[in-house]
Amino acid sequence: MRFLTGLQPSGQLHIGNYFGAIQPAVELQHKGEAFYFIANYHAMTTMESAEKLRENTRGLAVDFLACGLEPDKAVFFAQSAVPEVNELAWILSTVCPMGLLERCHSYKEKMARGIAASHALFAYPALMAADILLYDSDAVPVGKDQKQHLEVTRDLAGKMNDLFGEGLFKLPEPIISEVTAVVPGLDGQKMSKSYGNTLPIFGEEKALRKLINKKVVTDATPLEDPKPTEGSIILALYKLFATPEQYAEMVAAHERGGVGYGQFKKELFESYWEFFRPARERREWILAHPDYVDSVLEAGAEKARGEAAKTLARVRAAVGLSWV
Repeated sequence: MRFLTGLQPSGQLHIGNYFGAIQPAVELQHKGEAFYFIANYHAMTTMESAEKLRENTRGLAVDFLACGLEPDKAVFFAQSAVPEVNELAWILSTVCPMGLLERCHSYKEKMARGIAASHALFAYPALMAADILLYDSDAVPVGKDQKQHLEVTRDLAGKMNDLFGEGLFKLPEPIISEVTAVVPGLDGQKMSKSYGNTLPIFGEEKALRKLINKKVVTDATPLEDPKPTEGSIILALYKLFATPEQYAEMVAAHERGGVGYGQFKKELFESYWEFFRPARERREWILAHPDYVDSVLEAGAEKARGEAAKTLARVRAAVGLSWV
């Protein structure tokens, strides 16, 4: 079983990224062949600074490795290190109906947020399909909001198989993550950089403690009264980091009353800070050994290009682009 996951280098990782994408991806490296790529071609649709793109790409590599990716158990590489993906995206685009792209909600959502329309933004699903199909992926972890893109991938693979021979492409299956729906932002909305309500995975202790104290939204219930548990942002976040016993105790403390939100936020911070302690320690080591990141990405790119070359040779022969 081969799994594939891609993450955009869009800046500082937050816990929504961790529980929604990184943690599930790291777990898959122990269940089969895992291919992980940094989607820096995709990031170009919303980023115009070359320096920022380089910085974010390397930063994501560091953080992904710190969060548990093991290079000897996974193929880890930058998308741009495998230019074959763009040729396959072009080939797929020749059978991709305009209506299929027009129905994709990601394009509409980004336009609504003020991102300038471009061919790349519109054709994003074709490149995503190439990302998946290039490596003969069997399964792809996706959140509910990206399930549509995997459906596009399956549609395009099916069209190619119908036109150029059954079995040309595998039809990948989705692994739907339910976790992202239960990771609220500090204000109770979905955690998102665009809302400015994120809790970073990494950062300075004092600043992160202050962030939780100041930004996690609570109501005005007096200290001595029971606190509502339904819709509690503190409890929703605490559940991600605490043991079941610790979580049950905090729920009971809410219901008893006599404890203020300040104490609950302190406990939330401590559980969050301890949860990511191993990742922080790994990250410190990685930052002290910058050549390590380069060697991991180079080795991953070499393996990825080997797989990509085999797929592209098969596709080029099928569609008539090679004649030997």
